[in-house]
Amino acid sequence: MNPELLELLLIHEMPFGKYKGRVIADLPGHYLAWFARQGFPEGRLGHLLALMYELDHNNLVGLIDPLRKTR
Repeated sequence: MNPELLELLLIHEMPFGKYKGRVIADLPGHYLAWFARQGFPEGRLGHLLALMYELDHNNLVGLIDPLRKTR
């Protein structure tokens, strides 16, 4: 797991939709699951959404907690 990608989850904001402006790490699981079913966007945003979905789906969101505390 690349620590830089985990940090990006706390910085990169959702650029569109219902959760526009919310950082990727704070998106609800049902929204991430919807993207998993429909298909993730291309590029970095899609990669980050897919990563966050995997963390959420596998109950690994705790990996981000130490990074939140250092911010």
